[in-house]
Amino acid sequence: MNNSILSTPFKLPCGVEIPNRIVKSAMSENMAASKGRPSEKLIHLYERWGRGGAGVLVSGNVMMDHKAVGEPHNVIIEDERYLKELKKWATKCQSNGSHLWMQINHPGRQAPRINKEVVSASDVRVKIGKMYAVPRPLEGEEIWQIIEGFGNTAAIAKKAGWKGVQIHGAHGYLVSQFLSPLSNLRTDHWGGSVENRARFAIEIYKNIRSKVGPNFPIGIKMNSADFQRGGFTEEESLQVIQMLSAEGIDLIEISGGTYERSAMMGTMKKQSTREREAYFIEFIEKARQITKTPLLLTGGFRTVEVMEEALRNDELDFVGMARPFAVDPNIANQFLSGEKSSIEINPIKTGVGLIDKLGAMEVKWYSAQMDRIGKGKEVKPDLSVWPVIFKMVMERG
Repeated sequence: MNNSILSTPFKLPCGVEIPNRIVKSAMSENMAASKGRPSEKLIHLYERWGRGGAGVLVSGNVMMDHKAVGEPHNVIIEDERYLKELKKWATKCQSNGSHLWMQINHPGRQAPRINKEVVSASDVRVKIGKMYAVPRPLEGEEIWQIIEGFGNTAAIAKKAGWKGVQIHGAHGYLVSQFLSPLSNLRTDHWGGSVENRARFAIEIYKNIRSKVGPNFPIGIKMNSADFQRGGFTEEESLQVIQMLSAEGIDLIEISGGTYERSAMMGTMKKQSTREREAYFIEFIEKARQITKTPLLLTGGFRTVEVMEEALRNDELDFVGMARPFAVDPNIANQFLSGEKSSIEINPIKTGVGLIDKLGAMEVKWYSAQMDRIGKGKEVKPDLSVWPVIFKMVMERG
């Protein structure tokens, strides 16, 4: 290790110390075996990443309900039937010092038609072709059941030896759907004001905390904004950050956009963003002014110099990267040792405008690279996107 600020440990509010400031943020691996069981291939992928040097490795979507999956091969943890596999996953991944966190998610309306029924805050469909059905609004008791389910999944993660959990509250999934006035049209105490729309996320946090205790890290990934007219705004996001901070959450990861408006893929970069790399750096500076809760920023970081500057300026506490880990599993070690100072990530394009606007297409391309790593193969930077699109269409209809 060199003397880079990236190499310095950081203690979370719950008391857990993270060994360095690099986080592998969540990516959708879509590599589970039958019925949502963590596969050997998936465990091997994280074993490889565990040797790569990141302080925290956040898993891709782990679904907390088998009736609500975002992709055909998501891991599903709603009881202890896969406890053995989860323990192996944690042990293999964490043997070199990295902390493994489980990202817990419910897709809500952003669930393909492989689900028998799709539910959400309200009956507002995702407007991407015909891929998604009109959801049924959740009843009050169902909302509390989902909140309880998040807590149960987190408790299982802790029992299996994972070092933390993250609530997925971004990118148009169910927590994000409750936060956004575009998808939450409710008139009860789960909708309307930003306080009501944030209630779902806050109750999930409180339920998890009650089950895992005070010394277990809990984070959340949330949007800086939806980047859609009438959607979740920066002002509302700052209010929700203050609410979560007041509850004592350990880490807030900032992202943005939905699959209708995929800002998290870098499709909406301004000139100021290109110069500073990170997609949401201007927003996180605002967040830093209103909260002392540790902040993680993901999206766009490509050079050590820019990462170190953001950390030294106290704009954030952790640097998140996702796609770089799919094309170079050892990138964190290389950055921390000084062996490498940057990584180039090229956009994945077909040349067909309508297809290239779909965030899901790039997600699938990187999932294919992770599949190769899980199989013990080398990454293939020139992998054609067309077989990936064909497979996505066949899976999702």
